[in-house]
Amino acid sequence: MRKIAIYGKGGIGKSTTTQNTVAGLAEAGNKVMVVGCDPKADSTRLLLGGLAQKTVLDTLREEGEDVELDDVIKDGFGATRCVESGGPEPGVGCAGRGIITSINLLEQLGAYEEDQNLDYVFYDVLGDVVCGGFAMPIREGKAEEIYIVVSGEMMAMYAANNICKGIVKFADAGGVRLGGLICNSRKCDNELELITELANRLGTQMIHFVPRDNIVQHAELNRKTVIDFAPESGQADEYRALSKKINDNTMRVIPTPLEIEDLEDLMVKYGFDA
Repeated sequence: MRKIAIYGKGGIGKSTTTQNTVAGLAEAGNKVMVVGCDPKADSTRLLLGGLAQKTVLDTLREEGEDVELDDVIKDGFGATRCVESGGPEPGVGCAGRGIITSINLLEQLGAYEEDQNLDYVFYDVLGDVVCGGFAMPIREGKAEEIYIVVSGEMMAMYAANNICKGIVKFADAGGVRLGGLICNSRKCDNELELITELANRLGTQMIHFVPRDNIVQHAELNRKTVIDFAPESGQADEYRALSKKINDNTMRVIPTPLEIEDLEDLMVKYGFDA
């Protein structure tokens, strides 16, 4: 079983990318569990056809500690197993705490045991690694393989570089490694070349360049992944290609984060206009 976490700046399309990648893996016959680690609880919405899944924290609040695996896991597209960690009530508590509680509960209930026959576990993690809760999947070795969703925008690259610093920090203790960058295109100038060089500078690879296509938004409005909504489309094939590249990937590295000056110079080199 491969344990993968997807990180990236908030709003970069991380949850959409994760769900479409998981759909591609499921379509190819893999059994996948997705653990949503965002308080918005939208990491499994497209796989579940828009169903507002009850989160782990909400379940514990309402039912106490006496819960079973089926209380917190729902089956989605391609028999994917879907979990949402959830978060605290607005203005109260730490959102990262939900991740810790959720993963610990899943372990206690046997969600990762061999009899579940999982090929993959995906953690869809909110934003930057700035909080102990959000760093938990890499800090404690729950995720061994990281992919960072990025674009040619300055803050997306800054966040990706910061996440790499987190990976370096926990590489020895948790054994976590970077599998590559996923460019979710925003049609920035020279974006392909820019992210390719960023990956090289970080000591990794740009595993796939996902082009921008409005069909992604149409699929989301219909509460589906692109692979489910428009299986014959070119964009569906892009996500299938990404899922296959992840499936076949053997490159896992401890990255070499850039200094902020070097990151800004890289942007300037490719015509980034701040």
